[in-house]
Amino acid sequence: MRKITALMFSFVLLLSLMLTGCKSTSGSTNYAESSAEYTAENPLVLTLAHSLSEAHTVSVAIQQFADEVTEKTDGRIVIKIYPNGQLGSENEFLEQIQAGVIGMTKVAAPGLATYNEAYNTFGLPYVFDDEEDFYNVMDSDEIRDFFLSTEEDGFVALTYFTSGSRSFYTKDKAIRTPDDLKGLKIRVQDMKSQTDMLTALGGTPVAMSISDVYTALTTGIIDGSENNETALSIGKHGEVCKVYSVDQHAMIPDIMVMSAKVWKNISEEDREIILECAQNATEAHKVMWEESISQAVIDAQAMGVEFVYDVDKEAFREATADLVEEYREEYSGVSDMLDMIDQVREEK
Repeated sequence: MRKITALMFSFVLLLSLMLTGCKSTSGSTNYAESSAEYTAENPLVLTLAHSLSEAHTVSVAIQQFADEVTEKTDGRIVIKIYPNGQLGSENEFLEQIQAGVIGMTKVAAPGLATYNEAYNTFGLPYVFDDEEDFYNVMDSDEIRDFFLSTEEDGFVALTYFTSGSRSFYTKDKAIRTPDDLKGLKIRVQDMKSQTDMLTALGGTPVAMSISDVYTALTTGIIDGSENNETALSIGKHGEVCKVYSVDQHAMIPDIMVMSAKVWKNISEEDREIILECAQNATEAHKVMWEESISQAVIDAQAMGVEFVYDVDKEAFREATADLVEEYREEYSGVSDMLDMIDQVREEK
Protein backbone atom coordinates (compact mmCIF):
# COMPACT_ATOMS: atom_id res chain seq x y z
CA MET A 1 0.00 0.00 0.00
CA ARG A 2 2.83 2.41 0.89
CA LYS A 3 4.53 1.78 -2.44
CA ILE A 4 1.26 2.39 -4.29
CA THR A 5 0.83 5.66 -2.41
CA ALA A 6 4.34 6.71 -3.33
CA LEU A 7 3.77 5.88 -6.98
CA MET A 8 0.49 7.81 -6.98
CA PHE A 9 2.24 10.79 -5.40
CA SER A 10 4.94 10.65 -8.07
CA PHE A 11 2.36 10.44 -10.86
CA VAL A 12 0.37 13.38 -9.54
CA LEU A 13 3.47 15.54 -9.26
CA LEU A 14 4.71 14.67 -12.72
CA LEU A 15 1.25 15.28 -14.18
CA SER A 16 1.24 18.64 -12.43
CA LEU A 17 4.54 19.50 -14.09
CA MET A 18 3.13 18.68 -17.49
CA LEU A 19 0.01 20.74 -16.95
CA THR A 20 1.58 23.76 -15.27
CA GLY A 21 4.73 23.97 -17.34
CA CYS A 22 7.30 24.36 -14.62
CA LYS A 23 6.05 24.95 -11.10
CA SER A 24 5.72 22.16 -8.57
CA THR A 25 5.65 21.67 -4.82
CA SER A 26 8.28 19.00 -5.35
CA GLY A 27 10.72 21.81 -5.90
CA SER A 28 12.63 19.56 -8.26
CA THR A 29 12.10 20.85 -11.76
CA ASN A 30 13.44 23.66 -13.89
CA TYR A 31 12.10 27.01 -12.77
CA ALA A 32 11.64 30.17 -14.76
CA GLU A 33 13.17 32.11 -11.87
CA SER A 34 15.79 31.47 -9.18
CA SER A 35 14.90 30.89 -5.53
CA ALA A 36 15.61 34.56 -4.81
CA GLU A 37 12.59 35.60 -6.89
CA TYR A 38 10.06 33.70 -4.79
CA THR A 39 8.10 35.49 -2.07
CA ALA A 40 6.43 34.62 1.19
CA GLU A 41 3.11 34.89 -0.65
CA ASN A 42 4.33 32.61 -3.43
CA PRO A 43 7.07 30.48 -1.83
CA LEU A 44 9.31 27.83 -3.29
CA VAL A 45 8.02 24.64 -1.66
CA LEU A 46 10.48 21.76 -1.47
CA THR A 47 9.36 18.24 -0.62
CA LEU A 48 11.62 16.35 1.81
CA ALA A 49 10.81 12.66 2.28
CA HIS A 50 12.38 10.31 4.82
CA SER A 51 11.62 7.02 6.56
CA LEU A 52 11.94 8.02 10.22
CA SER A 53 9.22 8.72 12.77
CA GLU A 54 8.66 12.29 13.90
CA ALA A 55 10.07 11.39 17.33
CA HIS A 56 13.46 10.21 16.02
CA THR A 57 16.34 12.58 16.80
CA VAL A 58 17.25 12.93 13.11
CA SER A 59 13.63 13.74 12.29
CA VAL A 60 13.62 16.43 14.99
CA ALA A 61 16.84 17.88 13.56
CA ILE A 62 15.39 17.88 10.04
CA GLN A 63 12.34 19.77 11.29
CA GLN A 64 14.64 22.33 12.93
CA PHE A 65 16.45 22.69 9.60
CA ALA A 66 13.19 23.23 7.73
CA ASP A 67 11.90 25.80 10.21
CA GLU A 68 15.18 27.72 10.20
CA VAL A 69 15.34 27.83 6.39
CA THR A 70 11.84 29.31 6.24
CA GLU A 71 12.71 31.85 8.92
CA LYS A 72 16.01 32.96 7.39
CA THR A 73 14.55 33.24 3.87
CA ASP A 74 11.62 35.29 5.20
CA GLY A 75 9.20 32.61 4.06
CA ARG A 76 10.45 32.46 0.47
CA ILE A 77 11.50 28.81 0.84
CA VAL A 78 9.25 26.29 2.58
CA ILE A 79 10.28 22.68 3.15
CA LYS A 80 7.36 20.26 3.37
CA ILE A 81 8.37 17.09 5.22
CA TYR A 82 6.91 13.63 4.60
CA PRO A 83 8.20 11.32 7.40
CA ASN A 84 7.49 7.67 8.24
CA GLY A 85 8.24 6.39 4.75
CA GLN A 86 4.99 7.87 3.44
CA LEU A 87 6.51 8.24 -0.03
CA GLY A 88 8.43 4.96 -0.10
CA SER A 89 11.77 3.48 0.96
CA GLU A 90 15.19 5.11 0.96
CA ASN A 91 16.01 3.54 -2.41
CA GLU A 92 12.74 4.88 -3.78
CA PHE A 93 13.50 8.34 -2.38
CA LEU A 94 16.77 8.39 -4.31
CA GLU A 95 15.01 7.28 -7.48
CA GLN A 96 12.51 10.10 -6.96
CA ILE A 97 15.39 12.56 -6.45
CA GLN A 98 16.91 11.44 -9.75
CA ALA A 99 13.56 11.61 -11.55
CA GLY A 100 12.82 15.07 -10.23
CA VAL A 101 9.77 14.02 -8.21
CA ILE A 102 10.95 15.16 -4.76
CA GLY A 103 13.46 17.83 -3.83
CA MET A 104 15.21 16.42 -0.76
CA THR A 105 15.65 13.29 1.33
CA LYS A 106 17.67 11.67 4.11
CA VAL A 107 19.34 8.31 3.52
CA ALA A 108 22.07 6.16 5.04
CA ALA A 109 25.35 7.12 3.36
CA PRO A 110 26.05 3.77 1.60
CA GLY A 111 22.69 4.04 -0.16
CA LEU A 112 24.20 6.83 -2.25
CA ALA A 113 26.89 4.49 -3.60
CA THR A 114 24.57 3.54 -6.47
CA TYR A 115 25.13 7.06 -7.81
CA ASN A 116 28.62 7.82 -6.44
CA GLU A 117 30.87 4.91 -5.51
CA ALA A 118 32.82 6.91 -2.92
CA TYR A 119 29.85 6.57 -0.57
CA ASN A 120 30.65 2.85 -0.26
CA THR A 121 33.38 3.96 2.13
CA PHE A 122 30.94 4.87 4.88
CA GLY A 123 29.56 1.33 5.05
CA LEU A 124 32.95 -0.30 5.57
CA PRO A 125 34.08 -1.56 8.99
CA TYR A 126 36.41 0.48 11.18
CA VAL A 127 36.77 3.40 8.79
CA PHE A 128 36.68 5.63 11.88
CA ASP A 129 38.71 5.00 15.03
CA ASP A 130 36.16 6.36 17.47
CA GLU A 131 33.51 9.07 17.88
CA GLU A 132 36.07 11.88 18.07
CA ASP A 133 37.72 10.70 14.87
CA PHE A 134 34.30 10.42 13.19
CA TYR A 135 33.37 14.01 14.01
CA ASN A 136 36.81 15.37 13.08
CA VAL A 137 36.50 13.80 9.64
CA MET A 138 32.83 14.49 8.97
CA ASP A 139 33.10 18.14 10.03
CA SER A 140 36.17 18.77 7.88
CA ASP A 141 36.28 21.15 4.92
CA GLU A 142 37.38 18.22 2.74
CA ILE A 143 34.18 16.28 3.41
CA ARG A 144 32.01 19.37 2.95
CA ASP A 145 33.66 20.02 -0.41
CA PHE A 146 33.04 16.40 -1.39
CA PHE A 147 29.39 16.68 -0.35
CA LEU A 148 28.88 19.53 -2.84
CA SER A 149 30.88 17.91 -5.66
CA THR A 150 28.27 15.40 -6.85
CA GLU A 151 25.92 17.51 -8.97
CA GLU A 152 26.67 15.37 -12.01
CA ASP A 153 25.46 12.38 -10.00
CA GLY A 154 22.06 14.03 -9.58
CA PHE A 155 22.34 15.30 -6.01
CA VAL A 156 24.37 17.31 -3.53
CA ALA A 157 24.75 16.51 0.16
CA LEU A 158 23.87 19.31 2.56
CA THR A 159 25.01 17.74 5.81
CA TYR A 160 25.24 14.52 7.79
CA PHE A 161 23.70 13.20 10.99
CA THR A 162 25.45 10.72 13.24
CA SER A 163 23.73 7.41 13.81
CA GLY A 164 26.26 6.30 16.37
CA SER A 165 28.39 3.19 16.30
CA ARG A 166 27.00 -0.19 15.35
CA SER A 167 27.64 -3.33 17.39
CA PHE A 168 26.40 -6.93 17.46
CA TYR A 169 23.64 -8.14 19.75
CA THR A 170 22.17 -11.60 20.15
CA LYS A 171 19.63 -13.44 22.22
CA ASP A 172 22.11 -14.93 24.67
CA LYS A 173 25.66 -15.10 23.26
CA ALA A 174 28.42 -12.53 23.73
CA ILE A 175 30.39 -11.67 20.58
CA ARG A 176 33.91 -10.99 21.83
CA THR A 177 35.82 -12.20 18.75
CA PRO A 178 34.90 -12.94 15.12
CA ASP A 179 34.91 -16.66 15.95
CA ASP A 180 31.83 -16.06 18.12
CA LEU A 181 29.85 -15.16 14.99
CA LYS A 182 30.38 -18.52 13.30
CA GLY A 183 27.12 -20.36 12.76
CA LEU A 184 25.01 -17.31 13.63
CA LYS A 185 22.48 -15.71 11.30
CA ILE A 186 22.79 -11.96 11.79
CA ARG A 187 20.56 -9.31 10.28
CA VAL A 188 22.37 -6.61 8.36
CA GLN A 189 21.22 -3.67 6.29
CA ASP A 190 20.60 -4.38 2.63
CA MET A 191 23.98 -3.00 1.61
CA LYS A 192 26.78 -4.87 -0.13
CA SER A 193 29.37 -3.54 2.29
CA GLN A 194 27.39 -4.92 5.23
CA THR A 195 26.81 -8.39 3.82
CA ASP A 196 30.47 -8.54 2.76
CA MET A 197 31.55 -7.49 6.25
CA LEU A 198 29.58 -10.18 8.04
CA THR A 199 30.78 -12.84 5.61
CA ALA A 200 34.38 -11.77 6.27
CA LEU A 201 33.73 -12.13 10.00
CA GLY A 202 32.43 -15.67 9.59
CA GLY A 203 28.74 -15.10 10.25
CA THR A 204 25.77 -15.58 7.94
CA PRO A 205 24.34 -12.23 6.78
CA VAL A 206 20.58 -11.90 6.46
CA ALA A 207 19.57 -8.63 4.80
CA MET A 208 16.15 -7.37 5.82
CA SER A 209 14.21 -4.25 6.66
CA ILE A 210 14.53 -2.96 10.21
CA SER A 211 10.75 -3.28 10.56
CA ASP A 212 11.03 -7.07 10.16
CA VAL A 213 13.82 -7.63 12.68
CA TYR A 214 11.74 -8.00 15.85
CA THR A 215 9.58 -10.74 14.37
CA ALA A 216 12.60 -12.45 12.82
CA LEU A 217 14.28 -12.52 16.24
CA THR A 218 11.26 -13.93 18.04
CA THR A 219 10.67 -16.65 15.42
CA GLY A 220 14.31 -17.67 15.15
CA ILE A 221 14.80 -16.64 11.55
CA ILE A 222 17.85 -14.74 12.79
CA ASP A 223 20.01 -15.16 15.88
CA GLY A 224 20.88 -11.52 16.28
CA SER A 225 21.42 -8.20 14.61
CA GLU A 226 23.78 -5.22 14.55
CA ASN A 227 22.82 -1.65 15.22
CA ASN A 228 23.26 1.18 17.69
CA GLU A 229 21.88 1.01 21.20
CA THR A 230 18.54 2.64 20.38
CA ALA A 231 17.49 -0.52 18.53
CA LEU A 232 17.33 -2.25 21.90
CA SER A 233 15.08 0.33 23.53
CA ILE A 234 13.13 2.21 20.88
CA GLY A 235 13.08 -0.79 18.56
CA LYS A 236 12.25 -3.12 21.49
CA HIS A 237 14.88 -5.64 20.36
CA GLY A 238 16.07 -5.75 23.97
CA GLU A 239 12.93 -7.70 24.78
CA VAL A 240 14.43 -10.62 22.82
CA CYS A 241 18.19 -10.00 22.67
CA LYS A 242 19.88 -9.91 26.06
CA VAL A 243 23.56 -9.46 25.12
CA TYR A 244 24.96 -6.36 23.39
CA SER A 245 28.65 -6.69 22.53
CA VAL A 246 30.26 -3.28 22.05
CA ASP A 247 32.58 -3.99 19.10
CA GLN A 248 31.63 -0.73 17.33
CA HIS A 249 32.43 -2.14 13.90
CA ALA A 250 30.87 0.68 11.89
CA MET A 251 29.80 4.32 12.11
CA ILE A 252 27.42 4.92 9.23
CA PRO A 253 26.19 8.52 8.94
CA ASP A 254 22.84 9.60 7.58
CA ILE A 255 23.13 12.09 4.73
CA MET A 256 20.63 14.82 3.86
CA VAL A 257 20.67 15.40 0.11
CA MET A 258 19.06 17.78 -2.34
CA SER A 259 18.28 17.08 -5.97
CA ALA A 260 20.80 18.70 -8.32
CA LYS A 261 17.83 19.93 -10.34
CA VAL A 262 16.76 21.97 -7.34
CA TRP A 263 20.25 23.02 -6.28
CA LYS A 264 21.03 24.69 -9.60
CA ASN A 265 18.03 26.97 -9.13
CA ILE A 266 18.99 28.01 -5.61
CA SER A 267 20.64 31.43 -5.53
CA GLU A 268 24.10 31.78 -4.00
CA GLU A 269 22.68 33.68 -1.03
CA ASP A 270 20.05 31.01 -0.42
CA ARG A 271 22.64 28.25 -0.79
CA GLU A 272 24.61 29.82 2.03
CA ILE A 273 21.47 30.00 4.17
CA ILE A 274 20.53 26.39 3.46
CA LEU A 275 24.02 25.09 4.23
CA GLU A 276 24.20 27.15 7.43
CA CYS A 277 20.83 25.82 8.60
CA ALA A 278 21.89 22.27 7.72
CA GLN A 279 25.07 22.62 9.76
CA ASN A 280 23.11 24.04 12.69
CA ALA A 281 20.81 21.01 12.55
CA THR A 282 23.81 18.68 12.62
CA GLU A 283 25.25 20.39 15.69
CA ALA A 284 21.91 20.28 17.48
CA HIS A 285 21.54 16.62 16.61
CA LYS A 286 24.89 15.73 18.17
CA VAL A 287 23.54 16.78 21.56
CA MET A 288 20.22 15.02 21.03
CA TRP A 289 21.97 11.85 19.92
CA GLU A 290 24.27 11.68 22.93
CA GLU A 291 21.28 12.04 25.24
CA SER A 292 19.34 9.43 23.25
CA ILE A 293 22.15 6.86 23.47
CA SER A 294 22.62 7.40 27.21
CA GLN A 295 18.90 6.87 27.78
CA ALA A 296 18.84 3.84 25.46
CA VAL A 297 21.52 2.10 27.53
CA ILE A 298 19.61 2.78 30.75
CA ASP A 299 16.36 1.53 29.23
CA ALA A 300 18.01 -1.57 27.75
CA GLN A 301 19.63 -2.48 31.06
CA ALA A 302 16.20 -2.19 32.69
CA MET A 303 15.03 -4.75 30.09
CA GLY A 304 17.76 -7.14 31.26
CA VAL A 305 20.28 -6.49 28.50
CA GLU A 306 23.93 -7.10 29.38
CA PHE A 307 26.49 -4.78 27.77
CA VAL A 308 29.77 -6.56 27.02
CA TYR A 309 32.77 -4.23 26.75
CA ASP A 310 35.70 -6.67 26.85
CA VAL A 311 35.55 -7.15 23.07
CA ASP A 312 38.69 -7.81 21.04
CA LYS A 313 38.25 -4.96 18.59
CA GLU A 314 41.69 -5.53 17.10
CA ALA A 315 40.63 -9.04 16.09
CA PHE A 316 37.61 -7.59 14.29
CA ARG A 317 39.79 -5.00 12.56
CA GLU A 318 42.24 -7.66 11.40
CA ALA A 319 39.42 -9.92 10.17
CA THR A 320 37.98 -7.15 7.99
CA ALA A 321 41.21 -5.44 6.86
CA ASP A 322 41.36 -7.42 3.61
CA LEU A 323 37.76 -6.46 2.83
CA VAL A 324 38.56 -2.76 3.15
CA GLU A 325 41.55 -3.21 0.84
CA GLU A 326 39.38 -5.08 -1.69
CA TYR A 327 37.00 -2.12 -1.80
CA ARG A 328 39.93 0.27 -2.13
CA GLU A 329 41.20 -1.69 -5.14
CA GLU A 330 37.79 -2.19 -6.74
CA TYR A 331 36.45 1.35 -6.37
CA SER A 332 38.66 4.33 -7.15
CA GLY A 333 36.18 6.54 -5.33
CA VAL A 334 36.63 4.52 -2.13
CA SER A 335 40.41 4.75 -2.51
CA ASP A 336 40.19 8.52 -2.90
CA MET A 337 37.86 8.84 0.09
CA LEU A 338 40.07 6.71 2.35
CA ASP A 339 43.07 8.81 1.31
CA MET A 340 41.10 11.97 2.07
CA ILE A 341 40.19 10.68 5.53
CA ASP A 342 43.85 9.92 6.23
CA GLN A 343 44.75 13.43 5.04
CA VAL A 344 42.21 14.99 7.41
CA ARG A 345 43.69 13.01 10.30
CA GLU A 346 47.18 14.22 9.45
CA GLU A 347 45.99 17.83 9.37
CA LYS A 348 44.29 17.47 12.73
